[in-house]
Amino acid sequence: MEFYQELENILEAPSPKEKISKFNDFYKLYKQSIIKQKATSSPKEFTSPSYSAFCKIVSPRDVPKRTNLTTKEGQINLLHAIAHIEYTAIDLGIDICYRFRDMPQEFYDDWLEVAEDEIRHFLMIEKLLHLLDANYGDIVVHNSIFEASQRTAHSLLDRLCVVPRYLEANGLDATPQILKKLKTLPESTILNNIKSSLEVILEEEVDHVKKGDKWFEFTCKQQNLSKDVYIEIINHYYPQGFSKLKSLNKEARLQAGFSCKEMKQMIQKSVC
Repeated sequence: MEFYQELENILEAPSPKEKISKFNDFYKLYKQSIIKQKATSSPKEFTSPSYSAFCKIVSPRDVPKRTNLTTKEGQINLLHAIAHIEYTAIDLGIDICYRFRDMPQEFYDDWLEVAEDEIRHFLMIEKLLHLLDANYGDIVVHNSIFEASQRTAHSLLDRLCVVPRYLEANGLDATPQILKKLKTLPESTILNNIKSSLEVILEEEVDHVKKGDKWFEFTCKQQNLSKDVYIEIINHYYPQGFSKLKSLNKEARLQAGFSCKEMKQMIQKSVC
């Protein structure tokens, strides 16, 4: 079994069940150190996300809004959106290992651990969808995160800035707002389960962003760059990105490696 070829097979798996099964088989062997990590081919450029086999992809503006969370429809819309983020994150954790080669072994250990976490998150949310008689793939999705992975396929530095330190870090700000809204709603079993799941995801995503920060700093040192390049790179990919941030989860971002200086630059005011 060859490391990069197996990762390619997992990335191209056409269903969640097959992807997760392939990953679990691979990861068990990987942790036993019996997989050959010698590339026999160059990484592929994927033209479509693996979920295109079972999800209809639309513009972000055409994805259903997550409004009335006291209704079954609203709960399904919220859970489906979270499931989509987590499923896409599985591929991102795998793709960074597949695409960027000749890194220290700890790099691959870290990101495969992240992929394993994302699988667990996805399965947790999928279970809640099933309780509502829904499945991942029932609702249209957008592919903005996949497009971000395509745009940064040429540069590890850019990938680390855009994915863990921007897109995933934004989730550290957004998830508490969702939890705050959920806590104002009447008690119900499904809402309590959603809150519990989001609390788990939020706590573990801090570690994912922290891993991104660690390897961002490592790559900056390799290229003789200051971490200040982060703001420049994000402004290149998302010219209005920081202007959309209303508030930051200061505590979570500090735990994940962000500095007070960075956060001040992001929202143009001191936060610590």
